[in-house]
Amino acid sequence: MSFIVFIIVGLLGGLLGGMGMGGGTVLIPILTLLFSVNQHTSQAVNLIAFIPMAGFALYVHLQNKLVSIKNILYIIIPAVFFSVVGSCIAKSLKGDSLQKMFGIFLIILALIQFFNKIKNNE
Repeated sequence: MSFIVFIIVGLLGGLLGGMGMGGGTVLIPILTLLFSVNQHTSQAVNLIAFIPMAGFALYVHLQNKLVSIKNILYIIIPAVFFSVVGSCIAKSLKGDSLQKMFGIFLIILALIQFFNKIKNNE
């Protein structure tokens, strides 16, 4: 595939990630389905791409005084710990199993969003 196509996919993932949807919900399926990248590599690319987006988002939220510095460690410590645990679990799974689990996760996420939208429009 063309290098330009990968840049466009990265821009799309970054844009959606910046909007709060989560770029991985688009980036991972595009990489696996359209570019035949294996599931482990797709998820690794997503995690690496997330680092600068998270840093920038944190900077913006700090500037807007939307982050409680006093309580930040209560979020960061478990998040880092479970990220490592989740990565180890994902690494131990076969690509097909990981792909199915990610698909189920996306379906559950879509259903939650759908029912929240219905609930909020009542």
